Amino acid sequence: MRYGRGPEVLCDVDLTLPQGSFTFLTGASGAGKSSLLKLAYLSLKPSRGLIHLFGQDVSTLKSSELQVLRRRVGVVLQDFRLIDHLSVWENVALPLRVAGRTRSDYIPDVNELLNWVGLGHRRNALPPTLSGGEKQRCAIARAVIAKPDLLIADEPTGNVDPEIGARLLRLFAEMNRMGATVLIATHDLGLIENVSARTIHLQDGRLSGGRVPANKSGRTT
Repeated sequence: MRYGRGPEVLCDVDLTLPQGSFTFLTGASGAGKSSLLKLAYLSLKPSRGLIHLFGQDVSTLKSSELQVLRRRVGVVLQDFRLIDHLSVWENVALPLRVAGRTRSDYIPDVNELLNWVGLGHRRNALPPTLSGGEKQRCAIARAVIAKPDLLIADEPTGNVDPEIGARLLRLFAEMNRMGATVLIATHDLGLIENVSARTIHLQDGRLSGGRVPANKSGRTT
């Protein structure tokens, strides 16, 4: 992956995420972690090489097919990307609304998740009135509400206190237990120590730390 005519920020990265795996991605600032995550959730196209997602070569898919594929991915970004004119409740419920579910059907799910991440009392607030930690929790709730097949998070606990961070980590672990493939980029070594998961490392755009072993089914994301 390169931007414009600049040098490659990712070079010869060969990574397989087995379906249902939990993986931490580490590396110094500028190592290419965010670029790798953007490739994984199809926000960017590689300058060279191939990406297979859910068993499909994404380079062969039409725009409409890519949109369907992206709906199976939940993403938590460092800039949150909340919609400012929608309330916390409406932001979290948005993936379910886009998927065509009726409001009466998903009200209990959204309320339960907001309480779990500690935002039940802020459900009617607009994003501009939230603290950084509250925006982070709202973005995480929105990413997991539709129970995605692939959950990608970029520094998901960077703006919250340790207690909330531990709670969010349990949420990611529960999503993984339910079958989601989880990929988390983080600098937080304490976070890594609390989960039995593979850790891979990016340095100068190259991947180290070994490959993730295939699960029993051999299926990959």
